[in-house]
Amino acid sequence: MRAKRSMAAITLDPSFNPKTNPHEHDQQHGNVIEEIEGLIKVYKDGHAERSHIVPCVATAVAPELGVTSRDVVIDKFTNIWSRFYVPKCHGNDNKLPLLVYFHGGGFCVGSAAWSCYHEFLAKLAAKAGCLIMSVNYRLVPEHPLPAAYEDGLKAVLWLKQQALSQRGANNKWWSRQCDFSRIFLVGDSAGANIAHNVGTRLRNITSDGPCDEQIIISSLIKPLTIKGTILLQPFFGGEARTSSEKYYMVKQPRSALSLAASDTYWRLALPCGANRDHPWCNPLKSASSLRAVWATMVCISEMDILKDRNLEFCCALDHNSNRAGKMKVECVVYKGVGHAFQVLDKSQLSKTRSHEMITHIKAFVNYN
Repeated sequence: MRAKRSMAAITLDPSFNPKTNPHEHDQQHGNVIEEIEGLIKVYKDGHAERSHIVPCVATAVAPELGVTSRDVVIDKFTNIWSRFYVPKCHGNDNKLPLLVYFHGGGFCVGSAAWSCYHEFLAKLAAKAGCLIMSVNYRLVPEHPLPAAYEDGLKAVLWLKQQALSQRGANNKWWSRQCDFSRIFLVGDSAGANIAHNVGTRLRNITSDGPCDEQIIISSLIKPLTIKGTILLQPFFGGEARTSSEKYYMVKQPRSALSLAASDTYWRLALPCGANRDHPWCNPLKSASSLRAVWATMVCISEMDILKDRNLEFCCALDHNSNRAGKMKVECVVYKGVGHAFQVLDKSQLSKTRSHEMITHIKAFVNYN
């Protein structure tokens, strides 16, 4: 059965003009079994067809931002790479924190080279005064979860090697300005889910219990020190519908994510036979997903179907962290805007809220 879902509210690339025979892929790959209109079609044989709805751009950055950007290969065998953003640093000893950033797209679409991410992250690097390593991870359905989590972990361990290496002349253009003792895991939407689960995996591979997790993780990734996690509209789900999901099931959200599209993304991403209460989707179902080893900030959009689910996550994380005497959890709600507004919505209100978000990220990074 073909499952057709409404398209996310993304502005079409005016240069996108498909001229292929609409039945060509049906004949070659079988029927479409899943679709998010305008974004992705998945065929019976597993082939995925993505629309070029957001253009990919080169590394050039507006000169007035004072940011240098280049692409760097992390693993040529799995084609994992990162786009770095390095703001001008005043003084030889003025090293900057680094944000390891994971883009959104429901695990199925998106790229570190998408124009919307390139513009936002270049601005974030300039305004917040930090280096950014935007990871281009493998996508679903060709590479089902946990591939994206594994790529995120690999990116962190690659950073460790860069910090240890004395021979990385090719990367000195960014590494000489990097304070490897101030690393933050960051992402939006599915990328925030990845950032959260990368942190969970670091805990799970280093300790059987919460007693001295931070010490053990530090020894694993030394000389890196992870100081915090920043989750922008984290993409979580669950079998039971929240109030915000029920509300936007009947009222079209002013947002880039519909409930139908969310369900489709999870069907494509989760292991065969799993439902939306799988811990990768619903962290409230897993005690190990709700331990904040580092300071955590969660940014929530008021008009997002994920609003209530994000608030529940914050409450549970904060409760567990306080009970265990762990790190502080901050929660920020942005009024009047929808999912991924900072990269997908060009309205004046969204620009104002995006400026506020960058200010909050800068304050969080500087404090921690």
